[in-house]
Amino acid sequence: MDVELLYFTGCPNWQLAKERLSEALTTVGNSAPEITLRAVETDEEARALRVPGSPTIRVNGNDLFPAAAETDCLACRVYPTPDGLSGAPTVDQLIQALSNTS
Repeated sequence: MDVELLYFTGCPNWQLAKERLSEALTTVGNSAPEITLRAVETDEEARALRVPGSPTIRVNGNDLFPAAAETDCLACRVYPTPDGLSGAPTVDQLIQALSNTS
């Protein structure tokens, strides 16, 4: 499984997303989760990589939470969670999304 976390340096949520993603990967059976961190530092890079905001989590090249609108720029991304909008998906949401990629 190729797991990638795309983010921009000033993003306040990418580290939280990484922690939750590591926990979710371990829960679904990946005992040594390897997450490729990919810094995206310009709007041009974001457009070229089709990054709808930071943090973006991809598995095998596919966004785990496809964005409804194409923004592709250096912006903070928000995720709907059971507790309202958040800068990162919950561990449970990640587990469910990862389980659906199998």
